[in-house]
Amino acid sequence: MKKKLVFGLCFFSMIVMLSVSRYATAEDTIKIADFDPLSGTFKDIGDRYVDGVKFAVETINDSGGLLGKKVEVIPVDSEFKPDVSVRKAENLRLKEGVQFFCGGSGSSVGAALSKFAERQNVIFFTFGMEAATMTGKECNRNFFRPCLNTDQHSSALAVLMGKRGFRRCAIIAQDYSFGHEAVEAFKKKLKQASRRTQIVIELFHPVGTKDFAPYASQVIAAKPDVIFTPNWGNDLTLLIKQGRPMGMTQRIFSYFINDEVLIEGIGNDRLVIGSYSAEPYALSIPTQKNRDFLARYYKARRYYPSGGGGSAYIAVMFWAEAVKKAKSTNAAAVIKAWEGLSYNGPAGVWTMRACDHQAQLPVWFMEINANNPFYKHAFGTYTGMTPAKSVEVPCYKTGCRMKR
Repeated sequence: MKKKLVFGLCFFSMIVMLSVSRYATAEDTIKIADFDPLSGTFKDIGDRYVDGVKFAVETINDSGGLLGKKVEVIPVDSEFKPDVSVRKAENLRLKEGVQFFCGGSGSSVGAALSKFAERQNVIFFTFGMEAATMTGKECNRNFFRPCLNTDQHSSALAVLMGKRGFRRCAIIAQDYSFGHEAVEAFKKKLKQASRRTQIVIELFHPVGTKDFAPYASQVIAAKPDVIFTPNWGNDLTLLIKQGRPMGMTQRIFSYFINDEVLIEGIGNDRLVIGSYSAEPYALSIPTQKNRDFLARYYKARRYYPSGGGGSAYIAVMFWAEAVKKAKSTNAAAVIKAWEGLSYNGPAGVWTMRACDHQAQLPVWFMEINANNPFYKHAFGTYTGMTPAKSVEVPCYKTGCRMKR
């Protein structure tokens, strides 16, 4: 009997010690879950976002961590599905106590995670989900956007198109919230930037379209001299690869055409040379902080970051500054600290507007050229910048009514 009692006490003590050890380990770690497509059509986009997040966390940990704690990245396959993402987020919150969530792909996924963050009183931020409504009428205090939104991104491209003097513009976009909001913002700004530019056709297609021939035929028939598209990933690749041989030869003004994987995948530089992008981050940004960032990244990885990876890195570093300022991982404290905070990084100064949690940042213009210092294939080179103020939408016009 005595032996059984001793054994029972020892076993109980071991369980307690393991539990305490596990709890202590959790307390010594700040976990951040990155929700991106890590399977399926848009896997390459998700992988590159995750790489940027991981490099930011490596940088933070190599510098002593955050509030004296290590930061841990948890990559999560969003599967590009809002309901799946929310279920996985709830599981991480319940079982692992995760308080910080982020992601780059899919505004529909982002909108669902934003509502989840509000319900659970945790923080969700994005470095690529751009639908303006997320910091507009659907804003909430637990969601932050340290990247461009569709209003800013489209406005920058409209300004650039107006300066270049194009007269007839075709529009083609993905048929979901992000695509529609990008198009509406572009048309609104284009009217201000260039009264002479006419929209000759406007098309929307399902996300993940495989056959772009019907859409390219309609664009060609409309006889534009320029094309605007916020398409991304494989939808942009196939639009160009299938449309160009049919005669869709116009210059493209695009959110995401300056993408090394996309350009290499197209396999013919002539199909993209002369097109333009406007970006929150790009390799060719001519700042010393960007040059230093690229040198560190290349030394660690032996390759350069993607534009999305760079944006993810900056966003995570910005979040870390908010946690440092808060001196706490408490959601309320971090929210208060992030509001109005500025971060001077590789892409200039980004400031988090308190009224809607939308970052105000400069937008960098790139033109796709054959010669560049990064790749053997064509890639974007710096051609100009527009300041944050020029693409700003005043808070009272966004529809955001932040509940405090």
